[in-house]
Amino acid sequence: MGCGTGIASFLLTDHFRQPVLCVDTSEAFLSALAEEAARREMTHLITPLCMDMGTLDPDLYQFDLLWSEGAAYNLTFDGAMRRWRPLMAEDGIAVVSEMSWFGPDRPQEVLDYWGEAYPEMASEAANIATAKRHGFDLLFTERLPAQAWWATYYDPLLKQLEVHAGSASKMMQEAISDTRREIDLFRQYAAYYGYSFYVLKAV
Repeated sequence: MGCGTGIASFLLTDHFRQPVLCVDTSEAFLSALAEEAARREMTHLITPLCMDMGTLDPDLYQFDLLWSEGAAYNLTFDGAMRRWRPLMAEDGIAVVSEMSWFGPDRPQEVLDYWGEAYPEMASEAANIATAKRHGFDLLFTERLPAQAWWATYYDPLLKQLEVHAGSASKMMQEAISDTRREIDLFRQYAAYYGYSFYVLKAV
């Protein structure tokens, strides 16, 4: 769900050698995914679907494994749990990552930022309770290490910001400034929040 260009999709096919339905609303992302599937000779396992991940029909789709990294926030975690639980096969497993507070301590500066950027952001305990309320049992949680943010997201993003900083429009300059603020906050407060993976079983 929210597969993007398919980084996780190919990891799943490599590991399980089973068909993977790749859902996203971006035709450009899905086109890149399909090209990569052809290059890897995996078109028999990879099926791109351009669709809102919150609107799949449970009469048509039942999943043994539902996987979503960094996309559930588009529905909110509560919305994702509510809409995805009917899609789960009996004893199906859902692996969902979500921006989460790691504990009750929340420095005001970072609370102000995420209170505006993602006001629905909740604690791990609250997200676990939400998943249970919608018919999942928690198997375990795993926090994405801060280093993973830097290696695969923030460091490459900083390089792109440098490339575009000089020639950007006023709107882009504002976006760059906001992005730099987000990065600076994470550099200072990564101990307080980040992505948590919730590994859930449908019950």
